[in-house]
Amino acid sequence: MKRIVFADTIGYCFGVERCVALTEKALSENEKVCCTGDLIHNTDEMKRLFDLGLIKIQAVDELPEDAVYIIRSHGANKATMDKLHEMGAKVVDTTCPKVRAVQRTAEAANEKGKLVLIIGDENHPEVKSVASRCAKVLVFKNPEQLETWTKSEAFSAAGEMVLIFQTTQTRAVLEVSKKLIKNLCTNCEVFDTICYATQIRQEEADKLSKRCDAMLVVGARHSANSNHLVKICREHCMQVAFVENAKELKAHMFPGCETVGITSGASVPAWILKEVKQTMCDEIKTQTEEEESFAELLENSLKTIYNGETVKGVVAAITPTEISVDLGTKYSGYIPVEDFTNDGEFKVEDLIKLGDTIEACVVRVNDVEGTVMLSKRRLDAVKTWSDIEAAVDNDTVLEGTVTEENKGGIVISVKGVRVFVPASQSGLPRDAEMSQLLRKKVRFKITEVNRGRKRVVGSIRAVAAKERQEKAALVWNEIDVGKRYEGVVKSLTSYGAFVDIGGVDGMVHVSELSWKRIGKPSDVINVGDVINVYVMSFDKENRKISLGYKDPNGNPWALFMNTYKVGDIAKVQVVKFMTFGAFAEVVEGVDGLIHISQIADRRIGKPEEVLTVGEFVDAKITAVDEEKRKVSLSIRALSEPEPAAKEADEVAPAAFAPESTDNDALVFEISETGEASGLMPEDGE
Repeated sequence: MKRIVFADTIGYCFGVERCVALTEKALSENEKVCCTGDLIHNTDEMKRLFDLGLIKIQAVDELPEDAVYIIRSHGANKATMDKLHEMGAKVVDTTCPKVRAVQRTAEAANEKGKLVLIIGDENHPEVKSVASRCAKVLVFKNPEQLETWTKSEAFSAAGEMVLIFQTTQTRAVLEVSKKLIKNLCTNCEVFDTICYATQIRQEEADKLSKRCDAMLVVGARHSANSNHLVKICREHCMQVAFVENAKELKAHMFPGCETVGITSGASVPAWILKEVKQTMCDEIKTQTEEEESFAELLENSLKTIYNGETVKGVVAAITPTEISVDLGTKYSGYIPVEDFTNDGEFKVEDLIKLGDTIEACVVRVNDVEGTVMLSKRRLDAVKTWSDIEAAVDNDTVLEGTVTEENKGGIVISVKGVRVFVPASQSGLPRDAEMSQLLRKKVRFKITEVNRGRKRVVGSIRAVAAKERQEKAALVWNEIDVGKRYEGVVKSLTSYGAFVDIGGVDGMVHVSELSWKRIGKPSDVINVGDVINVYVMSFDKENRKISLGYKDPNGNPWALFMNTYKVGDIAKVQVVKFMTFGAFAEVVEGVDGLIHISQIADRRIGKPEEVLTVGEFVDAKITAVDEEKRKVSLSIRALSEPEPAAKEADEVAPAAFAPESTDNDALVFEISETGEASGLMPEDGE
């Protein structure tokens, strides 16, 4: 053997460390301190405590009147607790916080009348303490026993139930049991009650046993977590020794092994591990390369924590109300959910996961219960103040969420620090509603910081203006006729719309909004709409851009020319009356003019004597000027004999000439909007 490698996590877990510390404190303050059974699963450590004066009694009935009773780290059953309360005994409860959490879970299920299923050793004191709190409870040694029960009639009649685990169970057992029960029972709630400190030891033992020639597990043989470590190590390593202390180590215990890994159960005190280490070092006549880190690890496990201190730990459990943190000391840390983050938009589960290393500020230390209340939010706030002060000097752009509308402006939350933004710096127009920014993420700069008064002032407008300038420069560098942009409608006028295409506003004339006849721009678009536009022309010198919105492929004149020709009969809709005739829509966006002389085969005074707006009538296309986009229609031509119709067709082009006769149709011009403009007849017509 040439090398010894220690697991990162060895020695007492925080629950056992707390139990021993509270017992030692009670022994120093009281003459008589009693217990029933071992407080922890370690014979050598219990002998030390008995030597210090701890008295072992058979039952609580034997407790002297003036004595203090110690409740073991595994907890006491309900009957014992009730008896102690009845006796009015002085009690020091050293129940591990993790075990107490399992007890509370069982109690809550019991109050709802649910059946409690426990995976664990029915003779283990922890399991007994939990089971005693339930009216309906079943204990299974392993998933196989659970599976057998699910095939019985009792399972079918069980009703609602919960599944919990002894804190020292392995993760593999949990996963198998969870999958089994979920496949068979949808109304069974599964709680992950395995202690994370135990899980960490198991994971480290698994990794260490894969890379070492032999493994040494130090722990009590009646310790459940120590036995699990032995089982895990034997899955990967042929030579595994299980000892309770250094006295059980034998010379040449690991023949032919170059590297020996050492791990320990959660109830092994530091002094036993030191003896084991020294004995192993004497065996190989050298110091281990882990000596310094090992000593440091043991020292840290005994470290005292103070209010206001910054600590690091590993996330051991996540519940709806708190995050448990393993600090690697005798204390159990926890962070209330409300003290984890200021951002209510995120769930805690989305921000952290089991096994993550986390840094937090100590808010309150409870030496009696062995717990430490932590706050990540407070630590973040301290760091954020430093970041904010640096942001002023560095002209840094920050991001935050608008949380409230304040008098004269808004408030942005940046990791717990409130930043006030005056209305003039909000980036919104004058008299605009500040409430439209609520719960939105914004980018801003810090303009003023007064840490003493906890006052911070920011500006959204400064960032927006700079970003708009940068975007505008990019647009002008790349702009070209025909290039398309996705823009936002900023404002509407009677003659068109202004569209922001990325830092630059372009103008869409009303005639470019639609091929149809529209009364005003708002008939097609509204302020705030995101639309696709293309560049028709631009003037870099004067910073003007003309944009188009209507699709060139949707030109109604092209549709008309592809559909009709002179002489065709079309069903048209009367849309407007003039003194000299009526306009009728041939296709959407193209109107034709029926001259008053072409409405009927008799003389009429005005078009409405025969036609009605909105009415559909058949009309003959008598003239088309493709270059000037002029169309003439005639209803009268439909009632004339064929030769007459033919003659009308032949003279139809003359309708566009100034010398047209009274029988000729009035011609007109199609505007850019698709609206036809009538050409007044010559004098005398």
